Amino acid sequence: MSREDILNSESHLNYENLQVPETTQRRLMVVGCSSYAGKSTLVTALCRIFSNMGIDVVPFKAQNMSLNSWVTDEGGEMGIAQAIQARAARLEPSVHMNPILLKPKGNMMSQVIVHGKPYADCEAGGLIGTREILDCVIESVRRLSNHELMIIEGVGGAAEINLYSRDIANIMIARLLKPHLIIVGDIERGGVFASIYGTWKLLPEDVRNLVKGFVINKLRGDPKLLGNGPEMLEEMMGIPCLGVIPYTDIRIPSEDSVSLDDKKTRGKYPIDVAVIRLPRISNFTDFEPLEGLVNVRYVPLTSSLGEPDLIVLPGTKNTVGDLEELKKSGMAKQIVEAYRKGIPVIGICGGYQMLGKQIIDSGVEEKPGVYKGLGLLDITTTFEKYEKTTVQTEKRVTGRGAILGRIKNEKVRGYEIHMGKTHTQKGATQRQAFGDDGTENEDGLVFGTYLHGLFDNECIRRALIEFLAERKGLKIEINVQNTHYDPYEELAKLVSTHVDVNKILGWCDLNE
Repeated sequence: MSREDILNSESHLNYENLQVPETTQRRLMVVGCSSYAGKSTLVTALCRIFSNMGIDVVPFKAQNMSLNSWVTDEGGEMGIAQAIQARAARLEPSVHMNPILLKPKGNMMSQVIVHGKPYADCEAGGLIGTREILDCVIESVRRLSNHELMIIEGVGGAAEINLYSRDIANIMIARLLKPHLIIVGDIERGGVFASIYGTWKLLPEDVRNLVKGFVINKLRGDPKLLGNGPEMLEEMMGIPCLGVIPYTDIRIPSEDSVSLDDKKTRGKYPIDVAVIRLPRISNFTDFEPLEGLVNVRYVPLTSSLGEPDLIVLPGTKNTVGDLEELKKSGMAKQIVEAYRKGIPVIGICGGYQMLGKQIIDSGVEEKPGVYKGLGLLDITTTFEKYEKTTVQTEKRVTGRGAILGRIKNEKVRGYEIHMGKTHTQKGATQRQAFGDDGTENEDGLVFGTYLHGLFDNECIRRALIEFLAERKGLKIEINVQNTHYDPYEELAKLVSTHVDVNKILGWCDLNE
């Protein structure tokens, strides 16, 4: 049997009786040579570019694996990348834009979110590729079929030949919807020409025939350094290079923890914030609004804290497991000692739970037992039932301490995604930080909350940075509001400058 026969025979899923909705909708798909090649960013840019042209465009990703998630107005959970793409397209995020979300829990297990709700915990790949999951994906395609143009994002690398038999997000969706395909290669990681050509060549023939062009992404330096490489690829593949996109620092929320490795402390800001890089860190996009204002360092558990001005404990997919790792590594001791020296500490979601006296787990996250927390807040968290809170919410600041007291009674918006319930211990003198949510200690240097997106609120950024600057005796002017900064427009301008958008419009028959 030839290589092509093997690829095609192994990659055909069971399409019998599948009814893909008949529609006049045009479909475009962006696949990558690898994870973090720039698929999400390109889809985000195209959503805004086409929206600016008056085209009714909708993003879609059949299956996503990420610990960075978003909560819709209806309380459904979805990948944050598709929520960002929806905003770029000027749409409200919908779980049907990302019908299947996998949230890794460790030990080869993932929580499977289907249409926004927890569905099951399973081993890697356990449910993926089944007819049951496939039907859920097709239902979401049907729900979105009224939009003029669907821009589909693939997952990881498109040419994972060992996964073709259950590759819902790449091979299956390409075969079912037959979109125009674009391959994106990341030149920063090296070998971009081989990556693009190899991805194209390894695709099953029917999917390869859908590929209309390729994009080279993240180029640092002069495009002339590429020489005639793009033209040589064009000749070998018989498809055009649509453009070379330069590396950019435009602040679009990151999709997954792969991007943490590329975050570098710029060193140009006088305020230093240490975010603890928990093994199962989730929703670290919470801190990206601070990255253009202060130095944000993501500190591994085995590293020294250094001398930060603020310590933040982020969210996690497994609070108990990461708490034990925090203590075992000695990082918990470093945090407590830093607070005793006057360094403020903030906890978000799972990080908030860790700041308490104890966590009581009935077996929801780890083995049943009582786990000692950092003891910086007089709270106890209990995991009694396998129930998840997912809600968008607005709170009023009720803390009166050194940070929150500056903005007492101001409103903040955010969203909650968490297991467990937290309550204040009897006799505690500590205050609630945000109405019925969160806790603030007596001096106000420690507070925690379940609110993801906390630092998206201008009043929080202002209060925090003003406080930290005053403590250091700094007189600095920091634009915490960023009222004139629109990352979607900036990204759209960059991509439309370097990518042949008219050619894409022509494929989709959308040229005026």
